[in-house]
Amino acid sequence: MSGFTPRGDIPASVIVMTRDEAECLPACLAALGRFAQVFVVDSFSRDGTADIARAWGATVVDFHWNGRLPKKKQWCLDNLPFACDWALFVDADEIVTVELAAELAALFAAGPPPHAGYFIVGRPVFLGRTLRHGWINRKLALVNRASARFPAVDDLDVACMWEVEGHFQPTLDGSAGRLTAHMLHDDRKPLAAWFMRHARYAQWEAALSEDGRLDRLDAAEPWSRRWAKRLYRRLPLRPLAVFFVAYVLRLGFLDRGPGFIHATARAVYCWQVAACRRDLRRRRRQADGGREG
Repeated sequence: MSGFTPRGDIPASVIVMTRDEAECLPACLAALGRFAQVFVVDSFSRDGTADIARAWGATVVDFHWNGRLPKKKQWCLDNLPFACDWALFVDADEIVTVELAAELAALFAAGPPPHAGYFIVGRPVFLGRTLRHGWINRKLALVNRASARFPAVDDLDVACMWEVEGHFQPTLDGSAGRLTAHMLHDDRKPLAAWFMRHARYAQWEAALSEDGRLDRLDAAEPWSRRWAKRLYRRLPLRPLAVFFVAYVLRLGFLDRGPGFIHATARAVYCWQVAACRRDLRRRRRQADGGREG
């Protein structure tokens, strides 16, 4: 971009995708002052999200989904007026820690990064407590735009997922590294919103698991992550196993009450996936019986 003046010293463009995120967005944007460019890609929020973004100096871009592929993340990579070669995807309920910003600044100061993308750990803040143990998420959030693309997953039949890609990583033309510092995943909405969102994710995962689409999607992952995901989804008594791993093996009990509830919520999510899969099979049998009759 000609005439572009960087906001900060980290030469990366941050992408924050929003839809009615007024509760979470101020804390998210407050942590992005060191980045050269910040986009808030907003889906016509009605709670003042866009005004908050502008007040924090972010560039607001309106997004209207046309009901087809690509969805929002890939659309951002294809269409935003980037000034930087590197893009960092940050959810509106995520906060870049001081330590992560410092690690990113050092990464770029050392010269061109050696990998095409970097995994970043997300540490949950749950019921007001930053969890130190239990389940964490790790996502490929920092990517070289020229080397990254989100797979075109044919999931348009899963209406609950609407405009944003599901829980899968972009593919890279090159290797992936890992950063040691983390982001905080601090959803400030009522806990009911967390459960409703994960009910949608469960329906999506169930639909793609039933016909093999999720396994085909995993094929793009490095072999270690691919087989870890497949093993995780096929664990016997998966909800109980997930609770045991999170609360006992990964020391979730040290996070006291919030750790117990978070481990239980993860187990409930696995139960939801199994229940949705059973419901899909039941509906398929009913449909097949109707056609035969």
